[in-house]
Amino acid sequence: MSKLNKAVFITVRTGSKRLPNKALIEIKNKTTIEHLIQRVKKSKLADKIILCTTELPEDDILCEIAERNGILFFRGSTSDKLERWRGSCNKFDIDFFVTADGDDLFCEPELIDLAFNQYEESSRQIDFLKSDDVICGAFTYGIKTEALDRVCEVKDTDDTEMMWVYFTETGLFNVQELSNIPEIYLRDDIRMTLDYEDDLKFFTNIIEHFGDDKFTLKNIVKYLDNNDEVRYINYYLHEQWSNNQKNKIKLVLK
Repeated sequence: MSKLNKAVFITVRTGSKRLPNKALIEIKNKTTIEHLIQRVKKSKLADKIILCTTELPEDDILCEIAERNGILFFRGSTSDKLERWRGSCNKFDIDFFVTADGDDLFCEPELIDLAFNQYEESSRQIDFLKSDDVICGAFTYGIKTEALDRVCEVKDTDDTEMMWVYFTETGLFNVQELSNIPEIYLRDDIRMTLDYEDDLKFFTNIIEHFGDDKFTLKNIVKYLDNNDEVRYINYYLHEQWSNNQKNKIKLVLK
């Protein structure tokens, strides 16, 4: 079996509406996207880390940040996240990738590596890996490039922000849940995604508390369990955010 080329795709653009330019907001002298980059770089199994953004001029700064932090970048479609990923796969010869949304500053490298291991142990038969049980923002998806190619062939829209339904609802793919997840990560009472002003307060509190990038998700969970007032800074937003996500879901096939 040929060597597997694995990547983490950091998906980000500057065009946010509820929290403008949130990827460029600084916490302790680093932009939020740099905090995510530093976490993702702790993956032990990723062959490449690639920032995937758009061709819009305002996203030039994200490419500069990627270069400054020693990772690759790819520029593609403004609205079609799937085609952007597909272009990155083609350019960098990627077989399987794990996504890390630019909003998810504490995306956990241990879970990223679990996804890479699970894919290889399945003899590369998994098309799509997800987890409905981990802390919101700790893990997104693992995707086989061949499955991504198939989705791009059958979809009939370039609005693919809520893209998972093309893998989970078409009946075309082998979809699995991420397994062997440490119990400490199986929480539904913590919100770790950057979408609103109080989310920024939540992330700022934690980053300033630990003071550097060496803390793990386990450290964060233990800190939150001892400081309910921090956990509740933004958790009240979760239902609103979740409903907003659901309202955007649509499956448009050829």
